[in-house]
Amino acid sequence: MIRPILIFLFSIWLLAACEKTSPSLPDDSELLDGPVEGLSEAETRQFLAGDVAFNDHVFMASTGLGPLFVSTSCGSCHAGDGKGHLSNALTRFGQWDETGNQFLHLGGPQLQHRALPGYSPEQLPPGIPFTKLVPPANTGLGFLELVSDADILAMADPDDADGDGVSGKPNWISLPDYAIPRPDAVSQNGFYIGRFGKKAAVYDLLQQTARAYNQDMGITSTYEPFDTYSGFEIDMEVNNQTVQNVVFYLRTLKAPIPRDTDEPSVAIGKSLFEEIGCAKCHRSTLVTGPSTIGSLANRVFQPYTDLLLHDMGPELDDGYTEGSATTAEWRTPPLWGLGLSKNSQGGQYYLLHDGRVQSIEAAILLHGGEGTQSRAAYQSLNTVQKAQLITFLESL
Repeated sequence: MIRPILIFLFSIWLLAACEKTSPSLPDDSELLDGPVEGLSEAETRQFLAGDVAFNDHVFMASTGLGPLFVSTSCGSCHAGDGKGHLSNALTRFGQWDETGNQFLHLGGPQLQHRALPGYSPEQLPPGIPFTKLVPPANTGLGFLELVSDADILAMADPDDADGDGVSGKPNWISLPDYAIPRPDAVSQNGFYIGRFGKKAAVYDLLQQTARAYNQDMGITSTYEPFDTYSGFEIDMEVNNQTVQNVVFYLRTLKAPIPRDTDEPSVAIGKSLFEEIGCAKCHRSTLVTGPSTIGSLANRVFQPYTDLLLHDMGPELDDGYTEGSATTAEWRTPPLWGLGLSKNSQGGQYYLLHDGRVQSIEAAILLHGGEGTQSRAAYQSLNTVQKAQLITFLESL
């Protein structure tokens, strides 16, 4: 009888030791991935199916990859659904006018810099305007998709009628054939309001997903059926259900959860953020409209964006346009999740559209154009105030 008792006691000790030495799970506020709360059983199943397709499905030549491509999977550019790195930045090139990109015949708008054996990757045509774009974080996209066109237009002030130096405007874009206008859609001469992408040149998450499959991985679908190498229409290489699962996954990723909200420095930093005018573009609070997904419908959320284009001055003028966005105009990037960016960027910030700076302060100091007044106001803060403002931004 002694031996079984010893085995039992040893097992208890081992379990206790494991509990003490096992790493604790990170708090939900420290993670960007994960679903919104309140999904139904069927919605959860589709979320998980989209998660697998986004993060686990790696394409190869035998499953349709390429022959020209940028990456082999969705998740390879969005580790933990966070921001990308300079190593997986996209190159977009060409110049747009009212008829579209004038360099599509040279491989635009996206450079596919990798190729399967036997093929040559694309080279950037000499003398053509281009920009580098670091992949954005994915979280909270479903909330942004549900902001009404009316609310976006209400925030716009294209002629700076109030004289505050900020004149945001929507990017009016043409829709792909498969896009279905929103129930609340506002159109202008046949163009619609874009809200995704660095210049807000993407209409919705279906367009974002279908084009990412096609332009990033060379994968065709019924939505984007043309091969990026030959230009010919070919059989679909990813089925509609998989595309829709990924769309649902992106749509139902949770919004980033602010941290340290009870810290005095965070509260002071938030007040400073508003006082120096940052909130004129980085709107703290937006509202979703109706949705078939109950967890997203009619919700108040805090993304710190207005989804509008703003002229950011010569410092951020890349010479590249999309839709009605001019070369110096960029969509206000949502700031939620900013403090977690380093987790997916190798432990260091790579900020702005092209990842050119490694600190929040450096990003602020490159705000020209409509951001000039806020930049000057930031520079007038004392050292402690600047630290408090940065602390607030890192808590988002």
